[in-house]
This record gives sequence, structure tokens and C-alpha cells, in this order.
Amino acid sequence: MGSVRARATIGATLVVAVALVSAGLLLLWLLRENLQEQVGLQAEVTGRDVAAQLATGRALDDLDLDVARPVQVVDRDDRVYQVSDDLEEITGTGVPGVTPNPPPRDGGDQTGGSDGSGEGSGSDADADADADADDDDDSDDDDDGDDSAEDRDAAGNDDSFPGPGELDEEIGQVTGTAVVDGERGDYLFAVVEVTTPWDEDLIVYAGAPLDVERAAIDSVRTSMLAGVPALLAVVAGVTWLVTRRALRPVEGIRRGMADITASEDLSRRVPEPEARDEVGRLARTTNETLAALEASVERQRRFVADASHELRSPIASLRTQLEVGAAHPELLDLPGAVQDTVRLQALAADLLLLARLDAGERPLGSVVELARLVDEALAERVGDRHPVVVAELADLRVNGSRGQLARVLGNLLDNAQRHAAGGVRVSLRSAGGRAVLEVGDDGEGVPEADRERIFERFVRLDDARTRDEGGAGLGLAIARDVARRHSGELTVGAAPEGGALFTLSLPLTEDRQPADAAA
Repeated sequence: MGSVRARATIGATLVVAVALVSAGLLLLWLLRENLQEQVGLQAEVTGRDVAAQLATGRALDDLDLDVARPVQVVDRDDRVYQVSDDLEEITGTGVPGVTPNPPPRDGGDQTGGSDGSGEGSGSDADADADADADDDDDSDDDDDGDDSAEDRDAAGNDDSFPGPGELDEEIGQVTGTAVVDGERGDYLFAVVEVTTPWDEDLIVYAGAPLDVERAAIDSVRTSMLAGVPALLAVVAGVTWLVTRRALRPVEGIRRGMADITASEDLSRRVPEPEARDEVGRLARTTNETLAALEASVERQRRFVADASHELRSPIASLRTQLEVGAAHPELLDLPGAVQDTVRLQALAADLLLLARLDAGERPLGSVVELARLVDEALAERVGDRHPVVVAELADLRVNGSRGQLARVLGNLLDNAQRHAAGGVRVSLRSAGGRAVLEVGDDGEGVPEADRERIFERFVRLDDARTRDEGGAGLGLAIARDVARRHSGELTVGAAPEGGALFTLSLPLTEDRQPADAAA
């Protein structure tokens, strides 16, 4: 199960299997209900027909029974009144008998002319025979020739046929078996209660075969048992092939990343598929990440090399001066040694701050009054070569680190002092809900092509300048990183005085709490 393709195939197959099994069970249940309803309707129609005949007073021997369906007529004492032809055995009705044995009816024969004497004298039997003969003569003379109950009444038996019976509307159902003409089968019996004109409470059991229903259900079940596994095999195969095709580019990306990791060559890229889908976007994002990683590693390598170079120079100079001073104390350049030490200390502080910024250090969330920050920074600067003019100084507040923002302002002023020809201008104003701090000079300015490059680390446009005139190339890089950590931006453009104009934009705060002087 370690393969995505295997998990996807198994998952898709299980989902389809559950859906098919659920649909199949529902189909079988609906089919069974429908077929059973049809079988029950057939049995009910047959039972109602037989019960209606009994309710109208038809003789038991004259009942119209379907020879293909078992019918059994019994009373509440389990006496068999009549059964359908060829019915040899029956179960499920509670009365296993299939031989009719009805009792005689009052005023007439139960079977309409078979054996109804049972009790009575011979003279009575002769009288009945004479009456039957007279009835036969009368019937022969009748134009209709009908031997119905009404004709028997017209012949003189006015009291032999009472009023119509009653059919119970409640129809029950039971299941059982029956042997009809030597063939055994399962049947659904409709249970119909009827009261005959002679007040006989009879029960009609009329059966309909269940073989057709069960054969249809078995056929559907067999088809499902054969078809569902085949369909699941097709689903699994198609899912396996489609998943393999879809994941093939992912495997290419994995192999490419493994090769890059093994070779440590970040200039290599993973293959990008032509499809504009999720896998294609993954490959492009991976290559973008590799490009960013390559740039970061290259920047880090360049940073280490530049830092080593910048540190080596003051350290070597300081060592030389100390060695000369140790051998010849009168030749020791103490001011030069102090200057190299200060330069080394400042460079180490810059490198430490850059390392903290690269580590994602966030500024403190205190409120900084920018106007006071500018005043204090200008008051601390003594010995600048060019005067600083404050053009505008609005009372604005921002959230952030007071120390880091003071470092930004100091770096901008240092840069302006180095490149100014006669003066430096500082202004603080608000625009669009942001504080805008501008530091401009009247020097030569920054060429437009180099306005972004100067914010890179260890970049100095004038590589031939002396260390007294220039720094290590970290001041502007630190200033921009600090600005971005404060949700701001630092840009450079052309100043009205003709030199460079550095613009620091920071979001204003509405917090009016006192500024944290220790920030």
C-alpha cells in the first residue's frame, strides 16, 4: 500500500463495489416486491372470483376453478368443501386435506344432486325422488331450460334458495406448497372469507405460483454475481492505467529531484509536462523553487566570499600595524589602528544584523515617533561634511523597532553625506495613510540602471573609492531589509537638487500610546 497508484486503484474499486452492491440489493428488493405484488394480485383475483361464486349460491360442483392454480375451500372447522381439479397435496393453509367432504345444506343438496340423503326414511327418499322427477318434467317443459336457483324456485321450491351471501373485503396471504397434476411448486395463497346464502362461513385459499418470481430473481442475482466482479476488474484495470499515466510525470519529477540532490547541482531542472494540470503546475513550481534555492545559495556564497574579503582587509591592516608597533613602537599608527578596529566592529555588527534579518526576526511592536527619531539622529551627528536641512517634519507614528529604524535613517544619512556635493535634505510627511521619509542630496545621483543593484549586499558603484569614502556595501541592503520587515519599502530616485533621493514608506499607526524609547 506504499504506492499512490495502488491506493487509488483499491479506493476506486471499493467505492464502485459498494455502489454496485448497494444498487444490486436495492434492485433485487424492488424486483421481489414488484413480482410478489403481481403474484399476490393474481391469487387475490382468483380467490375473489371463487368467493363471489360461493356468495351467489352456486353449487360446489359447479364452481368455475382454474385447474392450473390450486384452490381449496374450507370452513372454520377445517372441513374441506371443495378443491380445484388435479390438486393432490397442499400445505400452508392449515388444512392438509384435498378430498371434498361438505355437510348437507338445509333444504337442498350441497353438491347440487349428488349424495345428500344421509339421514331420513325410505319413504322420504321416495318422495324426494318423485319430487325430483316432477321437477325434471317441469324443467323439460320450461322454454329456458335453466336449472338455476331461480328456476328451481319457479318449479315450486320457493324456500330452497335464501338471499345472497357476503364477501369479506379483508384479503389475507399465506405461503405454502401444492402438488398439482404431479408437479410440486411453491405458491402464494390469497385468503378470502365468504358467507354463503346458507350462512356458511367458508374460507377460500387461492394460490398463484411463486416459481416465476423466484426464477426472475435468481436470474437477476446470477447475472449480478457474474457481472459485478467483471465490472470491478474493468474499473480496477482502467484506474490502474489512468493513475499510472497521470503519475508518470510525478515520477519524472521525483527522479529529477533525486538526481539534483545526488549531484548537488542546483542549476538543473525537473522535466515539465505539456499538460496544464496539477502535475504540470507542480513541476513548474518545483523549478521555480529550485531557481530560488539556486539564487539563495549563490547569494549566500557571494555573501560569505564578500564578507570574508571585507573582514580580511581590516584584520590584515590591523595585524600589520600591531606587528610594526611591537617591533618599532615609534612607528605605530595608533589612529589608523583605531580606525580599522572601528571599521571591523561596524562590519561585524552589519553582518550580525543581516544574519538576524535573514533568520526572519520580526521587529518589536512598539510605537515609534518618527519626528523625534529624526531630531535625535540629527542631533547626534557631529562632524558631517555637509549640512543637513529639514524641509518638513510632520508628527507621525509607526509600529516597529526604534533601534532598527534609527539604523535605517543613519545609513541613508551616511550614504547622502558620502555622495553629496554641498548639502543634504530630510523631510517627513504623510501620504495615503503612510509615513514618507525622504533623504536627498545634491550629488551625481544613481544611474537608473543601477537603482535596484545598489540594494544588493556588498555592491558599491565606485569600486575604486577608498575606505574612508565608502563602506562595505551593506548599509543600503540593511536599510531595505529593515523597511520590508516593517511592511514598508525603500526606493531611490532623482532628487530635485540633482542627486539621489531615497524614499522610505511605512504604514502609519492610529495608536496614540506613548512611544517606547527603548525599542
